[in-house]
Amino acid sequence: MAELASARVKEAINSMLEEIDRSCMRNMQGNMHKCAAKCCDNSSLSMQEVHQCIESCSSTLTEAQTFLQNELTNYQDRIQRCVMQCQDEIRDKITPSTTEAELSGFKKNFETCVVKCADTHINLIPSLTKRIIDVLLSKMQSKTVV
Repeated sequence: MAELASARVKEAINSMLEEIDRSCMRNMQGNMHKCAAKCCDNSSLSMQEVHQCIESCSSTLTEAQTFLQNELTNYQDRIQRCVMQCQDEIRDKITPSTTEAELSGFKKNFETCVVKCADTHINLIPSLTKRIIDVLLSKMQSKTVV
């Protein structure tokens, strides 16, 4: 049951990343390459100026990738904390006199709790996706191609 929940979370995250890629990241990558090409086409720039120009072109994409990675890390940390809370709740119920039948019940309770964590966090993905896309689009609009 927990494995299925994990697979559903992974599938939801992959769908979110696909949407973010199509909505923002590819466009940012294209803009970065177009900008870098213009830097290279400018024969009046010195070699150092061309390198600085290219670095400047990639700054928006680098910031976006860092932001996206931080958001994914935060999301995964939240899921992990939820699952750890499930573990803690079960551990608190186990005593030296806990029977096998009780342990079996606790295991079922743990799996139910983990599935609830997955469901709760999957339901957060649409708002997370919207927020990420909004931030990335604002980054794209605030930076212009050289």
